[in-house]
Amino acid sequence: MKNSIEKKILNEKNLIHFIKNKDPKKKLVQGHGVFDLLHIGHINYLKEAKSKGSILIVTITADKYVNKGIGRPFFDEQTRAETLAALQCVNYVFINKSLTAEDIIKKIKPNFYVKGLDYNLKEKDNNLLLEKKAVQSIKGRLIFTSSSLQSSSSLLNN
Repeated sequence: MKNSIEKKILNEKNLIHFIKNKDPKKKLVQGHGVFDLLHIGHINYLKEAKSKGSILIVTITADKYVNKGIGRPFFDEQTRAETLAALQCVNYVFINKSLTAEDIIKKIKPNFYVKGLDYNLKEKDNNLLLEKKAVQSIKGRLIFTSSSLQSSSSLLNN
């Protein structure tokens, strides 16, 4: 029998079932990232993302697509998913098996797709541009959090 954390980690079949049966009155929020070394910046980002709607689904980048340097991700995708699922503000976690979040945004169809403040400060980010187009195609809204900037990479490198 699955424990409460395992129940929050969705596979493709469970994700599709959830989306088909979601109460249309509930606002769906999606956050996406690597979440390698969970820190206070991530927690603030996730709490702010959750405040935008009723249900927060966090999609994480699969190990093979993490491009943060040698030895990264530090924690494997299952460990990262379980860590996020343990947080009260996170309703569901899904391991994204694609290079970008573009396709999973189109499947989930969130009302709000939330990125951290650091993404709003980047001049050009090709993945973010693809994500923005995907959000616009499903008539969702891209939102950037206002929480303080932190970096797993900086913490791990130091």
